[in-house]
Amino acid sequence: MTQAKAPRLTARGAAVLLLNAVLGDGTLLAEALDHPDIAALAPADRARAQRLALTVLRVLESADKVLHPLMRKAPSLPVWNILRLAVVELAEGAAAHGVVNEAVGLARAGLKTSHLAGLVNAVLRQVPPGVPLSGVQKLPRWLRQPLVHAYGREAVIAIETVQATAPPLDLTIRPGAEAPEGELLPTGSLRLADRGQVSTLPGYAAGGWWVQDAAAAMAVPMLGDLKGLRVLDLCAAPGGKTMQLAAAGADVTALDISGPRMARVAENLARTGLTATCVTADALAWQPDQPFDAILLDAPCSATGTIRRHPDLPFVKDGSEIAGLVALQTALLDRALGWLKPGGQLVFVTCSLLPDEGEAQLTAALARHPGLSVLRPTLPGLSPDWITPDGGLRLRPDYWSDKGGMDGFFMACLKTP
Repeated sequence: MTQAKAPRLTARGAAVLLLNAVLGDGTLLAEALDHPDIAALAPADRARAQRLALTVLRVLESADKVLHPLMRKAPSLPVWNILRLAVVELAEGAAAHGVVNEAVGLARAGLKTSHLAGLVNAVLRQVPPGVPLSGVQKLPRWLRQPLVHAYGREAVIAIETVQATAPPLDLTIRPGAEAPEGELLPTGSLRLADRGQVSTLPGYAAGGWWVQDAAAAMAVPMLGDLKGLRVLDLCAAPGGKTMQLAAAGADVTALDISGPRMARVAENLARTGLTATCVTADALAWQPDQPFDAILLDAPCSATGTIRRHPDLPFVKDGSEIAGLVALQTALLDRALGWLKPGGQLVFVTCSLLPDEGEAQLTAALARHPGLSVLRPTLPGLSPDWITPDGGLRLRPDYWSDKGGMDGFFMACLKTP
């Protein structure tokens, strides 16, 4: 007897697998995308699955508000996720017939969901096409509470509002390079409202630009003129800042602990025709052969400033890792400061909204290192409100909210005696 073939995985089916991994297993979406069945999808289907899963995670509470009144009790998570995906697609205006039919098909194909295919059909036929998804998804309590304390309730609501929508695409452009049409932001980044397929955009093959959030792109210019200087990019992957440093004329050493991530840095450098010495090593054990003029330390952190791009983070993390990250940041900062020439500069960066990983780190570093000073940022396009009393740069997702916001960062440029 010929064994029946398993149904081909569709983009919608892959989106449900991604949601099950994030919401059921606590797996980061980027890791879930490496699942063999999802990795084997055609690039367009894989990209669509990712977009659908990201959209559901951004509006999950709103989708649940639509579904709750239509059922007496909550079904299992896989069925919930099939329903959530369908509701989001219906809200986006997708053809109801196709959405409902495939949702029923997904339920019927699953060993643990097949008996609820009828429920999926009955529930979704009560959801009108174009159903509004009202309300803004709140951050989890472990994160929301310290942010309210730091920035105030209204600011946190504004952050959550920005995080509810898909972010635009920001590019860093080399001078004179071919680039797509977009909005030039005050700090020099180019913003594209329509993301599209990055590799098909004008100038991609020529390597004249790379994808980099506008906030992330503000760190390198804080070091000033870098021509001919010996510079270390510490925790360099995926390489946006490495390319900025190289494009600015620096002699760059890029170091990261992850071999696969350093391979991506090398790929990005090759595409853009830029050069850097790539080193895979643990910064807490590695030792340079001579001091550097400048160092960029993009330290490991909670990544809470990137939720607009990674809405899976609030569902996967619980804040328990932050104390360890703060200790690691401190160790990396102290070690890196010892690799600078006298009068050298170090930009400390974290993509975190939590003051413990930013403002508090700056205060503590100044207390630990007598003679260390802070160079206040003077980049064009910065709002004075973004500069902290100690001279650091605090960036939040609700800044430039009318333009699509930005990732949350803390940055400070330190100068040794």
